[in-house]
Parts: sequence; C-alpha cells; structure tokens
Amino acid sequence: MPGSSAAPPTAPPASRADRVRALATDRLTLRGPLLPILHAVMDEFGWIAEEDLPIIADVLNLSRADVHGVVTFYHDFRRTPPPAHRVQICRGEACQAVGAQGLYEAATDRFADDTTIEVAEVFCLGNCALGPSGTIDGHLLGRLTLDRIDAAAAGWSR
Repeated sequence: MPGSSAAPPTAPPASRADRVRALATDRLTLRGPLLPILHAVMDEFGWIAEEDLPIIADVLNLSRADVHGVVTFYHDFRRTPPPAHRVQICRGEACQAVGAQGLYEAATDRFADDTTIEVAEVFCLGNCALGPSGTIDGHLLGRLTLDRIDAAAAGWSR
C-alpha cells in the first residue's frame, strides 16, 4: 500500500545447526579451516555443542572424531554454555612466585557454590611484572587480590 509504514517481513532466525553450517561453509576455502571454524562458532555462541561436531565434520569431509579431537585438545574451546562471569588467574611461574597459587585456591573456594561464576586457570597473560595477573570477565588486571575479585563480584547480580 502506498504510504504504508509496515515493516517488510523478516526471515525467521536460523537454527543453530543452520548457523554452524553457514559459519563452516564461509571458511571452507581457508587453508586449514577447522580452527577458524571452531573459533567462529565460539565467537557466535560462546561454546561448541555436541551437535555442532557432525555438522562441521560434514562440511570439511572429516570424521566426527577428528573434529572432536581438536575441540577437546584445546583448552579454549568450551563444551558447555559459559557462566555469566569468569575469573581467570595466571598460573605461570612469575605469577606463582608472587602468590597466584593461594589466590587461585581462595577464589575457587569463594565461588565454589556459585554456578554463575567460573574460576579458571590461564598460563601467562604477558603481564608478568604485575603479578599475580588475571582477567575478570575478559578484562586484564595486574596485582590481583581476592579483595579486587570480591569488589568485581559485588557488582554482579546473582
């Protein structure tokens, strides 16, 4: 109708399977496309679901076991949905020398019963002079303490 302000119809959202297939197909011509595909799935969904593996394997003409092996080999590929918040504490030698072990144990204990917060280890963030280093929801922090982690967590709705 002339003068109508109705929005044009939109396509229904793609299913996860359709989206994973599209991400894989878009990267098929890359040299060694498996890792870029897995990173793209992680970027879009935050994790790699079990049902994503056969789709990626099909697009790349690999076995499901080949894809599974790569996903489980690399620590950065999540197999479950991520929690709302993530605290990572460096466990590299320089940070260990200034108390990272105790900080990791204390943070792990502090949030053990909170499923919205994950405490994880990471090995070297390149911030060695300011150890113990870590990240809180992806933000790099040096001279990290349990008090600083608690201050960040105080702002999180749980």
